[in-house]
Amino acid sequence: MKLCEKNLEILFKQAIAKIDPEFSTWEKLFIQKASNEKFGDYQTNFAMTSAKEFQQAPRKTAEQIVENFPENEMIEKLEIAGPGFINIYLKDGYLADLIAKMGEEDFEFDFLDREGKVIIDYSSPNIAKRMHIGHLRSTVIGDAIKRIYLYLGYDVIADNHIGDWGTQFGKLIIGYRNWLDEEKYKKNPIEELERIYVKFANEAENNEALNDQAREELKKLHDGDEENLRLWKEFIQVSLDEYNKVYDRLNISFDEYRGESFYHDMMPGIVELLKERKLAKYSQDALVVFFPEEENLHPCIVQKKDGAYLYATSDLACLQYKKDHYQLNKAIYVTDERQQTHFKQIFKISDMLGWKINKEHIWFGIMRFKDGIFSTRKGNVIRLEELLDESVKRVKAVIEEKNPNLPEEEKAIVAEKIGVGAIKYADLSRNPQSMVIFDWDKMLSFEGNTAPYLQYTHARIKSVFRKAAEMNITFDVQDLKLLDEYDHSLALKLSQFPYAVLKAGETFKPNIIADYLFDLGQKFNSYYNQKSFLNSEGIEQNSRLALAARTAEVLAKGLDLLGIEAVERM
Repeated sequence: MKLCEKNLEILFKQAIAKIDPEFSTWEKLFIQKASNEKFGDYQTNFAMTSAKEFQQAPRKTAEQIVENFPENEMIEKLEIAGPGFINIYLKDGYLADLIAKMGEEDFEFDFLDREGKVIIDYSSPNIAKRMHIGHLRSTVIGDAIKRIYLYLGYDVIADNHIGDWGTQFGKLIIGYRNWLDEEKYKKNPIEELERIYVKFANEAENNEALNDQAREELKKLHDGDEENLRLWKEFIQVSLDEYNKVYDRLNISFDEYRGESFYHDMMPGIVELLKERKLAKYSQDALVVFFPEEENLHPCIVQKKDGAYLYATSDLACLQYKKDHYQLNKAIYVTDERQQTHFKQIFKISDMLGWKINKEHIWFGIMRFKDGIFSTRKGNVIRLEELLDESVKRVKAVIEEKNPNLPEEEKAIVAEKIGVGAIKYADLSRNPQSMVIFDWDKMLSFEGNTAPYLQYTHARIKSVFRKAAEMNITFDVQDLKLLDEYDHSLALKLSQFPYAVLKAGETFKPNIIADYLFDLGQKFNSYYNQKSFLNSEGIEQNSRLALAARTAEVLAKGLDLLGIEAVERM
């Protein structure tokens, strides 16, 4: 099924081609939602933006478009406004038919270039360290982009580029052998690994020999020492076991866990390639790539004077692997704003190497608490699991107050869904590049643009259907009829869902979906307050219940694209 906006575009192109068969600058044809419902359902300012092509007054072009518009079952009327705006009014029958089909047919996105794999790199925690609040944005934004691209029909690979290589492993091996508390390790291995790592740092301040020993153990690891390799693999596994507990709560999964170690053996080849292409040269004994002055980029070190490689070398190897092993549609990296320069360097070097890769760095702003406090009482960064627990606890208290008769097991399930969903939505409802201010009261509010508000709206609709079932009331969405302007307005909003997802995918901004869902929630709640559902009858009752059913479906699907679960009752 074609998007409403695409159907409109086809009709306008047909009319414009009648006026000028040679017209080709179709990028000037932009059809958008009407800014105000009194100006119709959609609008276009095409006649004004294409004035030079037609060499006449925009209003004259608009009149010609209307005069040459093809017969169709979609548009009720076209109105010309001002200097050449065209206001578009859709037929009730067209909208009703589209809404009826929404639950039965998929929307078409075949106009997109979807050939090849879309690989999204996000989350990326460091091994032997618990996930903290700093991992939240990359994890939930990356997952939302993955879900959006799957909805649009792309072949997606979610890649967790874990930090599983580096100097910390020599230190961990020393700490493991000297200070490990086996009982604590059995109970909470990653917490114990963090403890011995901190202890190593403290001990090494007074004993420089420890750093030498750590370097020796790291070299043994790199050389394939059997025991060190065993410990390294164990550290990775216990870390992933811990991370997956958090990912499960966040309803997030990955297709691949390719860490830095995976690309380690490729890095010497990257260095040799850069030297062979004369893109890297030695400067103060380090191997450096210098950029043209107009790029305004600092030189990028790819190998230190001691022979060690850097993140730049690893990420170039990663990009080369994707290029060589996949038919690649695009490579997407989701990281915080501090890595903007890094990825500009990596992407430019890949261009200088002649790698034809479509690549995107999606960067996001930092997160802060409303009161400025970003640490626990112990002075440690806030653990992501602790953050989730706190949110669920607060929601549980609200449920106990508002709906004490809900069964205890259901209270726990609902509190988990709302508490976790609230945290994710507070992030995803913001422009990724904006700083997020973490405000518990606002985030958990059942009013305003929040996950609890949308989950409540979904639950409200489900309660109507439970009552309808008790009264033996049935309905058929296929018999939907739009009976007044309120029905029309809600149906129009529902029809615009796939286009909102499309725009979110094109711009890598999940907040576009959040904005859409909030508008839909407001529109439905206004509709709900104006209409009687179960006390009406006949075609009115059927249509109202049908629109409510589609609203619940769109709310649930939209929340799912953000990685948030809808609830049946609250």
